[in-house]
Amino acid sequence: MKKGLFLSILVSVGLVFLVSSCTCTQDVVRTPGAQQSAVVEETGTDAENPTPAQAPEEEAPLVREHVVKGGECLWWIAEYEDIYNDPFMWPLIYSANRDRIEDPGCIYPEQILRIPRSGHTLDEIKEARRQAGAPRPYTPPEGCQPPLD
Repeated sequence: MKKGLFLSILVSVGLVFLVSSCTCTQDVVRTPGAQQSAVVEETGTDAENPTPAQAPEEEAPLVREHVVKGGECLWWIAEYEDIYNDPFMWPLIYSANRDRIEDPGCIYPEQILRIPRSGHTLDEIKEARRQAGAPRPYTPPEGCQPPLD
């Protein structure tokens, strides 16, 4: 009984630490391709300008920089689909921006952060995910956009 209670408390404290380490104070909703602006000119027929149902699916390009918006934290930024699609990879963003970020829990609106797209080995990515508290195995999940060589 004591062992189960101890584990419950330990898990609770871990979750509180994880949530408190992300200094996000407001909800930020972002959809794929949100950084891109879409300008559609209506010239011609529907065949020239297909509706979204007719348009071929295109993947949003992976961004190399991100402008911080109010309420964001590295955890949320790493979770965006056009960044890494994995919140546990936030240490990679922090390490690439140490000249711009003193404390990973303290980023500011309008900061421009570099998003590494290559230069990391799978072992480095696993270590970053381990440091961020990812569950084992530390391998990036399916659908993730890791910055591998």
